[in-house]
Amino acid sequence: MLTRKQQELLLFIHERMKETGIPPSFDEMKDALDLASKSGIHRLITALEERGFIRRLPNRARALEVIKLPEAYSPSLKGRRGFSPSVIEGSLGKPTPAPAAATRAASGADGSVNVPVMGRIAAGVPISAIQNNTHDISVPMEILGSGEHYALEVKGDSMIEAGILDGDTVIIRNGNTANPGDIVVALVDDEEATLKRFRRKGASIALEAANPAYETRIFGPDRVKVQGKLVGLIRRYQ
Repeated sequence: MLTRKQQELLLFIHERMKETGIPPSFDEMKDALDLASKSGIHRLITALEERGFIRRLPNRARALEVIKLPEAYSPSLKGRRGFSPSVIEGSLGKPTPAPAAATRAASGADGSVNVPVMGRIAAGVPISAIQNNTHDISVPMEILGSGEHYALEVKGDSMIEAGILDGDTVIIRNGNTANPGDIVVALVDDEEATLKRFRRKGASIALEAANPAYETRIFGPDRVKVQGKLVGLIRRYQ
């Protein structure tokens, strides 16, 4: 599953190679995706390589090979930008409202509500969060309160001192605001999603881990979008 930017870059490389026979330069990729620096292209290329969509050929400058394309790709997309792949934009994306969001009207006879599980969220170094409704999970109504909710499976250990462990399922109230100290789903640079404690450092935003092994990361306010706040947690014991 690819983020919007990853898919845009993959198709840009594919179409350029069809037209010219050579991959685009990093500057051309940066301009095509409206990114501020080539470091963003490096991250996208690495992500595509890790997912098996492209291969970097050794000992050759600008040597990229497209191995496969997304299932949603169609030749009619050629030359278009801003197309809508079969993932929600920005990995965790913009769940406003979250698809199939839980409401009290969906409550069962046992006082529970079915909440959609929307993929994984990183509690560690940010990863691309899948934004497909993989399945539903039953959550007691008293955990939820008002609003719309979705769930994410936690990967990583950066929030262990907040009681959030690798493999837990967190319940998130959908929203785009947070108070200092809230644990939030944060979307960084419209690319990567992570679960961190929200802080403000002057005009900047700090995403703070709950594990001394991880550093607090500081971003300009325009680089971070809050996607929801933690309201509950479900842990399975086997």
